[in-house]
Amino acid sequence: MPTENNRRSFTDEEALAFHQLPTPGKIAVVATKPMATARDLSLAYSPGVAVPVKAIAADADLAYEYTSKGNMVAVISNGTAILGLGDLGALASKPVMEGKAVLFKRFADVDAIDIEVATKDPAEFITVVKNIGLTFGGINLEDIRSPDCFDIEPALQDLLDIPVFHDDQHGTAIIVAAGLINACEITGRRIKDMKVVLNGPGAAGIATLELIKTMGARPENCIAVDQKGVLYRGRDDMSQLKTAHAVDTPLRTLADALNGADVFIGTSVKGALTADLVKTMAPKPIIFAMANPDPEITPEEVHAVRDDAIVATGRSDYPNQVNNVLGFPYIFRGALDVRARRVNREMKVACAQALADLAREDVPDEVAAAYHGREVQFGRDYIIPAPFDPRLIWYVPPFVAQAAMDTGVARKPIEDMAAYRDRLAQRLDPSAAFLQTIISAVQNGPRKCVVFAEGEETSVIRAAHAFQLQGLGKAILCGREETVRENARAVGVDPDAVGLEIVNARLSKRNDEYVEFLYGRLQRHGYLRRDVQRLINQDRNSFAASMVALGHADGMVTGVTRTFNVALRQVQRVIDPMPGGRVMGLTALLAKGRTIFVADTSVTELPTSEELVEIAIEAAGAVKGMGFTPRLAFTSYSTFGNPAGERGEKVSRAVAMMDARAKDKGGDIDFEYEGEMPPEVALDPEKRANYPFVRLTDNANVLVMPGIHAASISAKLVHLLGGATVQGPILLGMSRPVQICPLSASVSQILTMATFAACDVRTLAPAV
Repeated sequence: MPTENNRRSFTDEEALAFHQLPTPGKIAVVATKPMATARDLSLAYSPGVAVPVKAIAADADLAYEYTSKGNMVAVISNGTAILGLGDLGALASKPVMEGKAVLFKRFADVDAIDIEVATKDPAEFITVVKNIGLTFGGINLEDIRSPDCFDIEPALQDLLDIPVFHDDQHGTAIIVAAGLINACEITGRRIKDMKVVLNGPGAAGIATLELIKTMGARPENCIAVDQKGVLYRGRDDMSQLKTAHAVDTPLRTLADALNGADVFIGTSVKGALTADLVKTMAPKPIIFAMANPDPEITPEEVHAVRDDAIVATGRSDYPNQVNNVLGFPYIFRGALDVRARRVNREMKVACAQALADLAREDVPDEVAAAYHGREVQFGRDYIIPAPFDPRLIWYVPPFVAQAAMDTGVARKPIEDMAAYRDRLAQRLDPSAAFLQTIISAVQNGPRKCVVFAEGEETSVIRAAHAFQLQGLGKAILCGREETVRENARAVGVDPDAVGLEIVNARLSKRNDEYVEFLYGRLQRHGYLRRDVQRLINQDRNSFAASMVALGHADGMVTGVTRTFNVALRQVQRVIDPMPGGRVMGLTALLAKGRTIFVADTSVTELPTSEELVEIAIEAAGAVKGMGFTPRLAFTSYSTFGNPAGERGEKVSRAVAMMDARAKDKGGDIDFEYEGEMPPEVALDPEKRANYPFVRLTDNANVLVMPGIHAASISAKLVHLLGGATVQGPILLGMSRPVQICPLSASVSQILTMATFAACDVRTLAPAV
């Protein structure tokens, strides 16, 4: 059982330093418009700001067009119920509220600011928030004690024409509802037939009861229990809120209620549920033990007495974490995007259903990482998506937005939901926009067949399954069939369900054909026929590459179990470079709204001037095919000869060769290029202004590096330091489509490289 010490991987001092250094707090204001010149200031403030002021005065809805209102949420608290710490005051709640603002931005690209209100009087709190509410597109109430929260939220929702959402109530309820939908699916139950016992009818507990009743649970089957026992009709010491959930029943204690119960929902205290009580529950019991920080009962304690139970907690170190971050960012994202007037019950149910549906999808590596690297798939230990599932941003908000539209609370309906999902994916994942051109070309073009050379690896099996499932083409797994199927079963993949083909090199009917073909290529390079036979039988790269070379597959992907150079050498024994092409690696860096390609990051260690020219032309063709207008910078430590040096001169000669080639062949080089120059000159217009002769009309988007050391180190540094998404290296210049993944690549990386293998990036239609 995890202890407090191994749950916390930091000291108090580290926590304080995190919040203090290098800048106190966790949020800051960043200007979205340039403020570099006097003209910028005139537009931003006086006199230019008067124009939108007058427009908004005439039409209040224009505030969504000319200000940040439409993407701004206020996180508001009075600090009367901070986490599990209780009433510590409004100011003490500020670190938590700043943290909530960070979560809004991190998970849903919603701008949020914290506001702490120094009053415990609900009426005064309501007045304060009402008077500032028009500033925001939504209000997230947080850490407000019960029963005050039950008065504050509905009052503000009636007074304000924007969503007001108390996450402590509804966030927990929504995630529980999602888990309950899937738990019912697994155990063969229907919500309307379940006997539910709720222990701890506070803010979250009552909201959970209300939501599951909305979803079909019968009130008479829902028993709530507080510190004094069951909420039964006729009990004379209950508040009005509790009375609303009292039922006619002879049951009086938690033990009475749990006898034969299907579901336990705990929003109470550690130890409230014992193993002996679990024994009395119905077959296949469903247990949500969400007391914070320690659950009512641990999963180990449950499984010690019941091997048929499904258990969820609020803890990240156990499966099935009920975490509010699965809900509120995406509820507000969907609500803001349709300018909803409120978050109603239909929108909450839609969010719960979306989360339940997502948990049934194939599980990406990012989710497995959240579960400490364990293989996870839909089932008893995975009924709720993990908080870091990258699909949440584009999967959940459309459900919420659609529900708002269907129920008439949306002021700006979404006309194209598919396009909306694409925009959502691009908000947090800059690679989404970059990859969309590739994916669209593959999905809309002729169906290609890609062979996955290392087909026995579980990550490769999952990537091949996703490749075929997403309509990207036909996947062939190269490996021993029994081993492939065994490993597929281990990760919950059924090869037959989507028609995955498995090919064993040793048993292939084309084995002799491939041996004859490869022996013809290698017989004058020291290989005997038996050597080639051994290559075809035992080296899956040789076999897979032969399939591609002879047209039995359209492309291949490899590299998961071998280094890039080893894999490339093995493939090059079988497949030649493209005539006139240059074999090279092209890496895409996506950061701060821009995409920059770096070449060559994987093949030529120290290219000559001639080779730099070939690399530049190959890279420009690929970049153009991916929908970009290439602008190349030949990079160097030197800026147009200063300081002078041998390596800088090599780059300078390459530029001169480009000039000569452009002049001699007229039109053959139809893209901008310049050099030699350091990256800051290539990417910063102010630095470039010092050199008025520069031919680039805008920032460079292709950096041709002087050597593989500079290219590879630069790309890896950007990736490791954060702030950018790195794709590649994409292998270019081969006569047949081949892509080589990084060693031990994730499923997502393998899938991306397989997508590139299914197309020719030089012939893609330009992006719109």
